[in-house]
Amino acid sequence: MAIDKDFCLSSYMAFRYIWKDDMDFYRGFHHHNFEPIPDGERIPVRTSEDIDREIRRQVDELYRRYGNIGILLSGGMDSANLASYLRPGSHAYTFTSSVGVFDADIERARKYCDKLGLQHHLVDISFEDYKHYTPIVMAAKGAPVHSIEPQIYKAAIQAKKDGVEIILVGESADLVFGGMDKLISPEWTFDGFVARYTFLDPGVVLTKPVSQAELYEHYRTGENGIDHMRFMDEVFSIESSSSYLNAFAVAGLPYYDPYVRLVMAEPLDMQRVRNGEPKYLVRGLYAMKYPELEIPFKMPMPRPVDSIFHDWAGPTRSEFRSDIPMDCLTGNQKWQLWCAELFLDMFD
Repeated sequence: MAIDKDFCLSSYMAFRYIWKDDMDFYRGFHHHNFEPIPDGERIPVRTSEDIDREIRRQVDELYRRYGNIGILLSGGMDSANLASYLRPGSHAYTFTSSVGVFDADIERARKYCDKLGLQHHLVDISFEDYKHYTPIVMAAKGAPVHSIEPQIYKAAIQAKKDGVEIILVGESADLVFGGMDKLISPEWTFDGFVARYTFLDPGVVLTKPVSQAELYEHYRTGENGIDHMRFMDEVFSIESSSSYLNAFAVAGLPYYDPYVRLVMAEPLDMQRVRNGEPKYLVRGLYAMKYPELEIPFKMPMPRPVDSIFHDWAGPTRSEFRSDIPMDCLTGNQKWQLWCAELFLDMFD
């Protein structure tokens, strides 16, 4: 393994994970990334009814192995669909925070629980939780983490106390069924996609930035094109799923994502996506499960980073520039800086 702190910092800023498996921050521990399920092991589906059948089959198999299945439940479609397969009395966990406004998310999640007879638990996330749980998940991962990881870890610990043996998550539905519409629907140029996808430009925040162009170049087509769909399948999937894999593993609670085991049997109808119907197969499943409810817009699992880091002055270590335009950064970008500095303080 090679040790290159500057590369790893730049990779984390750009992609929220270290994309080179043979590169680490420090000698003595190795970062861990999710390994996608091989295409040959995924189940082709053509219709919402196919998805319904295959998720039912998966959950039925889980119930043959586990007596107590819980779920991370937001107000969106993906987890709501999965909740419909759980037995009444099952535990559902929804994130909240006193420093963030998540009322709409909680209200919809409560409606699902009332309809299905689930026990609804609110998991409050505060800055104290970030300070307490983030070092735990970072030490296990060997790298700075996504802001969702300490939240998942806290929820998993609570679920274990409630007797839950495995947790359902709907994290992969966006990637599998065309939910990342703002990223996949435009006809991107190479440079345009790089600018849009990069989470935080290393050159803006680091004193020794290392170019991350090498990863993007793997997906270049022609002079200035990019296979952005393959990029999302192969890069984004690792970044996103690794967060769940790490947090649940540290908590010692298995998790299961039925969507990740499915694949669209026919090419994504990009016209439907561009016309405001992303994840049209998942939307169809939601209409089957909740015909009395309006199909919600995309509602990602909430994270109170905007409120918590609103007035944060920024990092002070020498690895970070002193002229970072903090007022121009989002809460998630500020989280990355805070998390990276905490990681360096812990292990440098």
